[in-house]
Amino acid sequence: MGAPMTRIQTNSRVINWIEDRLPIFSFLNAHTGGYYAPKNFNLWYYFGSLALLVLVNQILTGIFLTMNYKPSAAEAFASVEYIMRDVEWGWLIRYMHSTGASLFFVVVYLHMFRGMMYGSYKKPRELVWILGMLIFLALMAEAFMGYVLPWGNMSFWGAKVIISLFGTIPWIGESLVEWIMGDYLPADATLNRFFALHVIALPLVLLFLVVLHLAALHEVGSNNPDGVEIKAKKGADGKPLDGIPFHPYYTVKDIFGTGFFLMIAAFIIFYAPTFGGWFLEHDNYIPANNLATPSHIKPVWYFTPFYAILRMVPSLFGTAIWGVLAMFGSIALLFFLPWIDAGKVKSVRYRGLGYKIALGLFAVSFIMLAAVGAGVVGELIPEWFGTHVDATAIENLFGRFWTIIYFGFFVFLWFYSRGMEKTKPVPERVTTHD
Repeated sequence: MGAPMTRIQTNSRVINWIEDRLPIFSFLNAHTGGYYAPKNFNLWYYFGSLALLVLVNQILTGIFLTMNYKPSAAEAFASVEYIMRDVEWGWLIRYMHSTGASLFFVVVYLHMFRGMMYGSYKKPRELVWILGMLIFLALMAEAFMGYVLPWGNMSFWGAKVIISLFGTIPWIGESLVEWIMGDYLPADATLNRFFALHVIALPLVLLFLVVLHLAALHEVGSNNPDGVEIKAKKGADGKPLDGIPFHPYYTVKDIFGTGFFLMIAAFIIFYAPTFGGWFLEHDNYIPANNLATPSHIKPVWYFTPFYAILRMVPSLFGTAIWGVLAMFGSIALLFFLPWIDAGKVKSVRYRGLGYKIALGLFAVSFIMLAAVGAGVVGELIPEWFGTHVDATAIENLFGRFWTIIYFGFFVFLWFYSRGMEKTKPVPERVTTHD
């Protein structure tokens, strides 16, 4: 979709000298002003650029945090307190990083949902979707390891619980857990290797995957709310009739969205940095203690839907591996979405009523499972039904219902998209644009 790269000629001898040896300006022009995007992008198309913005924020703030952080069990918690209290503007950098982590998942989840709404995983964008899912996996690993580094009490016990999940693997489970931790409990070895992975290895993997994701996107072109391939209708100049240059039109639009997003982020950072315990848990303001278990061990909010699935699947045949398989399976199914959904129509605008209802229920199930995993449902049941009821049984029933809805979406989509769906006619060209 991007225009062939042609050398830029300017009046600047410096730029021309660089271009003759490394045509970086020509490359940037080919992938901005020379890249034609659909005219009808809407609000949902802000989140891709916002994800890139937050990634840059996380890398830059992370660099400054590492200057004063000490990755050892004896000093990690104190070094974070030192950053917050004694390093000039350290509190701001730390809050920018912690708030950025949560906002990263907000925009990524919305970005993924937009892809599901408008069929951005369908041909010819299957590889774009798979690379995006690999970014999501790397981001989850990056977030988990970063969550352990402050070495608060919830960090310690969260690390112990999550790493212990690998112990359910038959035959090699216990050895694998010790290998990951480097010890029998989360300790210095765990903290050092998590620090190395969080600061060096995973950011490099993330950046590499983001470059591949964008390269694959620019090769096949962006999808749009109508699910129409704009390159099918070109003018005499060879440019898409329903496309406009990404720069300056969408760069200006993205700047507007960025300004609005930064205002929300600033409000959280300055007025509610812990977000009521959702972004920074209260138990993480207590130093790690392997003898004092938090009253409720739960992951940070962006892992709670998958944690709920883990909890809702009962242990069978004396092993908890089924819950672990269900948790990882809930993510793996998203990778196979381009092949699970055999429908020819991309956009939800023209898909059948069944798909719209199923997608809506899928979104609700994700939110409900997040509430279960965060313990919100368990806390509300006694308030709503009284203390005489079995809150755990009701919570399990509620969570298992929404777990079935979550997995049921993929089962339904498999059968529904193979002959049952009645779709609306798809226009040959985009129908609306600003």
